[in-house]
Amino acid sequence: MKRFPYQYSPGFKFWKQKLMYWANSNFDFFAYLDGNASPYPSEPFQNLFFAGSQELSESEIWNESRKQFKVGIIGYDYKNQLEKLKSENPSYLGLPELCFFTPSICFQFEKDQVNSKYKLSEGFWKEIETVELPNSNTSCDVISHLNKMEYIEKVHAIQEQIREGETYELNFCQTFEGTFENWDPISSFFQLQEVSPMPFSVLFKAGSKWLVSASPERFLKKVGTKIIAQPIKGTIRRGKNEIEDQENKQALLESEKERAENLMITDLTRNDLSKISKTGSVQVQELFGIYELPRVFQMISTVQSTLKPDISFKEIIDATFPMGSMTGAPKIRTMELIDELESFKRNWFSGAFGWIDEKGDFDFSVIIRSILADLATKKLYFGVGSAITSDAEAALEYEECLLKAQVLLEVLHGKPRK
Repeated sequence: MKRFPYQYSPGFKFWKQKLMYWANSNFDFFAYLDGNASPYPSEPFQNLFFAGSQELSESEIWNESRKQFKVGIIGYDYKNQLEKLKSENPSYLGLPELCFFTPSICFQFEKDQVNSKYKLSEGFWKEIETVELPNSNTSCDVISHLNKMEYIEKVHAIQEQIREGETYELNFCQTFEGTFENWDPISSFFQLQEVSPMPFSVLFKAGSKWLVSASPERFLKKVGTKIIAQPIKGTIRRGKNEIEDQENKQALLESEKERAENLMITDLTRNDLSKISKTGSVQVQELFGIYELPRVFQMISTVQSTLKPDISFKEIIDATFPMGSMTGAPKIRTMELIDELESFKRNWFSGAFGWIDEKGDFDFSVIIRSILADLATKKLYFGVGSAITSDAEAALEYEECLLKAQVLLEVLHGKPRK
């Protein structure tokens, strides 16, 4: 255990940055999670750090006989292993569907100290403190792949599918792509933390591939026999002052459209959890909860249940993945339409990032408001989306997407196409 009495001073922030650069130089994989003390229902991510160089095979990811920490990503296109689905759109980056490692270093930041799972020598702390922070670049040339008129045409095409009874709600996403010569994901993450500290913030390295995430959404959390899902549907920007803030918050709560979207996905989530839960245990703990985040208010519902005995991690994922908030309903047919209507392979975007401990407890976020990058190919991308229903106004949905993209564009110093 290492105490840091200056945790809430700039010194501790710089120490964490030094830790990330040290880990980048010494390990193939690392992950830093920060819940930013968010008042999130069922708590945000714990503040955790993992580092190691042992990647796990697919069979090792699902194998529960060996009690070990596992940290990583389930990409959206893992859906193709669960259903008769495919992903034929172009891919920005060559990202694996499953990417997990087991850490050799693991500790938690808590109050004024660091609690380490493994014994660390005094020399370790001195080594971190001697790391020099580089002059880094967070700028990137960014372009969007849909302009406003193209986006509106796509929304109208989705609404035609809704009229024909093919889907009720479809989460349609567009992308922003970036190229760079010398872009620093570590510095970008800490800059993102400054402007948008979120309950599921993550910095994840897997070789040359990176996730820089400011996610507001939990996918699944397991504690003992309890499983919690928290779909988000419903977004409105924060106000310029307290009065406008309260007006916007109330407008979101009273929006029939947003409530209908949220209810559809909450019902889908209840159905998914019922496959792995004890009969009668699936309960909606909170419906249409409105929560304040740095740039937006989000409508979050919380669904909780008690797992059936001896349910495995793989069985839980197979029953619930991908999360309904990123597909729509009905899930399988809507995923087919997503592949037809979107122009890119989602890869890690709208998948899940998280960790599993030796007891089998876990916590996974939804990979949204996140930058995916490959330093080897010098490319990155991020996606933003919204739920399209029969009464959605295409122009307003486009503005919602730009609202979600805004903070990432600020960090990358990019601008959207008009």
